Amino acid sequence: MSSGEATATRRTEVQVVDGRGRSVSTAVLFEVVLVMEDLAAGALIRVEADPLPALDSDIRAWCQSTGHELVGVENMVEARQYTIRKVGGRRSLPGWAIVISNPGLEELLSPLGFALGAALAGSRVALYFQGPAVRVLTRSFSEKLGGWKRPFSGIARRRLENMGHPTPHVKLRQLSHLGAKIYICGPSMDHFKVTSADILFPGVQVAAYPTFVGEMNAAGVHVFLQ
Repeated sequence: MSSGEATATRRTEVQVVDGRGRSVSTAVLFEVVLVMEDLAAGALIRVEADPLPALDSDIRAWCQSTGHELVGVENMVEARQYTIRKVGGRRSLPGWAIVISNPGLEELLSPLGFALGAALAGSRVALYFQGPAVRVLTRSFSEKLGGWKRPFSGIARRRLENMGHPTPHVKLRQLSHLGAKIYICGPSMDHFKVTSADILFPGVQVAAYPTFVGEMNAAGVHVFLQ
């Protein structure tokens, strides 16, 4: 095979991401981003996903935000197939600064979901964990429902897993891979007896309000969730 034929073959190869069985778009798109990291501009990737309205909207919106070309959409039996062409370069998007104060199982879904959505689109993301949420960054953390629902935490966790929601620790690893910066409130660490040795993730910066104000000044989007 000549070099020209080899190049043509590589260009027509299509990488496949099987996202079927998951209704959480950020979990599917994270796999897409991982595959794209090893592909050259112009390469094609095929995403197979359940034909859900939210997934369809999110995949189309992600292509629009990132600039990757949505070449085609094909309806299959109990699935929908998206063909996407990788585009070189990176769009300039507003940064996100997110403050998280509540470590509850349900309360973590939105802030980590928004953070992943922004990071997957290419935005710079900074997260600040304060109050009881500093425990989220520790090795021993296990998210639980609040109040009277607490005994049912295991059932709720399994339901989220079945939907395709990774655990908060997995989501934070994904965010770190995507370049997110994670801060932990020093005074909250003292109050809730969390030490630096307890922190699971490398690169977490111990800080307080003035440090994160710098991130907020640089960001275009601010999210506060109590």
